[in-house]
Amino acid sequence: MENTATTNKLSLIFGDYTLGVKAKDTHYIFSYVKGGLESLNKGGKEWLYREVKPVFWRAMTDNDRGCGFDFQSNMWLGASLKQKLSKTTVTIDGQSIQLPTAPTNNRYSNAETAEEITISFTLAINTVPQTSVVISYTINAQAEMKVSMHYFGQAGLPELPALGVRFIMPTPAKYFEYEGLSGETYPDRLAGGIPGTYRIAGLPVTPYLVPQECGMHMQSKAVKIVREQTLNNADQTKNEFSLEILQDQAPFAFSALPYKAEELEFATHQEELPPARRTVLCVYAKVRGVGGIDSWGTDVTAPYRIDATKDYEVSFIVK
Repeated sequence: MENTATTNKLSLIFGDYTLGVKAKDTHYIFSYVKGGLESLNKGGKEWLYREVKPVFWRAMTDNDRGCGFDFQSNMWLGASLKQKLSKTTVTIDGQSIQLPTAPTNNRYSNAETAEEITISFTLAINTVPQTSVVISYTINAQAEMKVSMHYFGQAGLPELPALGVRFIMPTPAKYFEYEGLSGETYPDRLAGGIPGTYRIAGLPVTPYLVPQECGMHMQSKAVKIVREQTLNNADQTKNEFSLEILQDQAPFAFSALPYKAEELEFATHQEELPPARRTVLCVYAKVRGVGGIDSWGTDVTAPYRIDATKDYEVSFIVK
């Protein structure tokens, strides 16, 4: 990510348990306790309902259940639900600093500035054997944030359903626009996808009799989420506002749904799904295929599985 700022600066606030960063009209708050970005406020509109987290699970399909994949890899469901922060590092203008929690943060004023800051969180994943991910956030004075996740593979781990980063937004999207392949696509369902720019109204969920994985978009270069509602009772405007995710070095996969993967997973019928109140945007490094040879025992073919013994990375720009 290039930093072309010459006059703009980041404003930094070193709290006891948080790090605040202001760039133009965008404010970020990182939590040393929760181990991630917990607030992204752009132009007075909040974009996060919960902290940003890694995701290792996509809802199981009939094919996954038929071949027993849901049982073989179910530790990744727990890994998606809970991680433990093991290390935090802060780098300002290329120089690592002592973690500025209390009382170390007392050395700083309320007028600290920088041209670029990176904060990285190492999260322990309680699999057997245990593994970890590092999620790093680099912000420049142009208010661009590069998000990078590195997953460390370990011998003996079962195959992954998915691997990515999850943003839960406070209200449902009015629509989203993306540049990529048309329709719903998966690693083994790409042939019908036509490259282009597409607009999808709302956050559609495929109405399967049993709720399951849906809504994936592979080989995407950009996605823009557009909302018109906030949870701020003092803000009654209905003007559209947006947040855009851009590819960094390579295209990404994403889904934009009103539910988390575990909400889809735990519902056995459509009426068991909760009210659609949020936008759940997941940006993926890897996604397991959906198969379809049959639904009673045949696994996804080898090229479309995710080997959890290998390292993987994904990075993208939030703009």
